[in-house]
Amino acid sequence: MDPNQSFNQPPGAYSSSEKSVMLQPAQPPPYQHNPAGYPSSFPNQPVPQGPYSGQSVVTVQPAVFVTAAPLTNPLPDYLGYSIFTMLCCCLPLGIAAVVYSCSTRDANYSGRRELAEKNSKTARTLNHVGVSLGLIIFVLYVIYYCVVFNNMKQHS
Repeated sequence: MDPNQSFNQPPGAYSSSEKSVMLQPAQPPPYQHNPAGYPSSFPNQPVPQGPYSGQSVVTVQPAVFVTAAPLTNPLPDYLGYSIFTMLCCCLPLGIAAVVYSCSTRDANYSGRRELAEKNSKTARTLNHVGVSLGLIIFVLYVIYYCVVFNNMKQHS
């Protein structure tokens, strides 16, 4: 190992004279009366070229940020109904209803009324179908249990 090199520098590191040359700032382009990117005051004049030769100027619109306010009359999200459907009636339809309920809540807070209406209606429909399906399955189970229990009672 070379004793002239510091412990922290990797082999082949730059010397201090090379570093001082690298740290000097590059010269800025010369001042232009009509800066690049801004159109001239007369529309018939050609657009000036950029500070470097062979480069054309591109005009870009500034970004516009629109902040959406929450809806003043938010639509119902049916989250409680969705959780009940998921836990007590029909798990798959309940999970889908919870997802649409959360999407409705997000759309209400971001001010997107059309999306909130669509998601609210979908969540309500999924909840109605899930509860109906759960009740039908429960009634069929009770009927089946009664029939089997009566058959066992008659055979005994």
